[in-house]
Amino acid sequence: MDAARAPNGWPLDDRGPAYGDGLFETVLLRDGEPRLWAEHLARLARGCRVLGIPLPTLAELERPLGEAGEGLAVLKLILTRGSGGRGYLPPAEPEPRLRWQLLPFSPAAERWEAGVRVRHCRLRLGLQPALAGLKHLNRLENVLARAEWSDADTAEGLLCDSEGCLVEATCMNLFWRHDGRLETPRLDRCGVAGTLREALLARLPIHEVDARPETLGSVEALWLGNSVQGLWPVIRLDDARGRALRHWTITPDHRALQAEAHDLLGHPLPA
Repeated sequence: MDAARAPNGWPLDDRGPAYGDGLFETVLLRDGEPRLWAEHLARLARGCRVLGIPLPTLAELERPLGEAGEGLAVLKLILTRGSGGRGYLPPAEPEPRLRWQLLPFSPAAERWEAGVRVRHCRLRLGLQPALAGLKHLNRLENVLARAEWSDADTAEGLLCDSEGCLVEATCMNLFWRHDGRLETPRLDRCGVAGTLREALLARLPIHEVDARPETLGSVEALWLGNSVQGLWPVIRLDDARGRALRHWTITPDHRALQAEAHDLLGHPLPA
């Protein structure tokens, strides 16, 4: 396994930057300890099985942890199939490359407290069940969706698939309470199965559902979350032009799900 400390210096024939032929994980570290490490390892292992990339050893994956100091940091692991093959044809015996990057991190704590404004995106995610749930390197859909707005007041954009079903935000998963029931979009055809989402599904009675954007007009609470930032309550939802569709007031229900998510990550709860 070819490993290096930073994700640079890729050979021009590496299949990761050339084709998006690889996977990545973004892990929150607290005083050098990875949060949701088991969930990150499980998702990476599943991605390796699907793509046919040899999984690095645990020692290789944990090597960057020894370089992390005190406080909060984010570890980005990037695994590619390596070089070789002809065109799109992968090599019969791949020699993967593992790169990593460690950066200090400060969460957007004001968004925990005050909530966020989000909008619908025009872009639609393509359906590909074979890759559904994986955090693979081909993220152009997310890049194009994130380019749809630049105002600092909008925290995230919500994405539907090509058939009009809600999937996720550009870099976070969705959760809502509908008729008293916690729900999250089903991710069996596209989207990224976040590790915080996986941990919450294992801990709470959250139902995976097929839902269209109109559903959000009648939900009692809406959240966005991932394994780095934690859980943000949504207080305003806009359409793709930035026009308000719905407002929410933060309630104890919002704080209850935040408490579960932040317990998993070690983040404090809003006052």
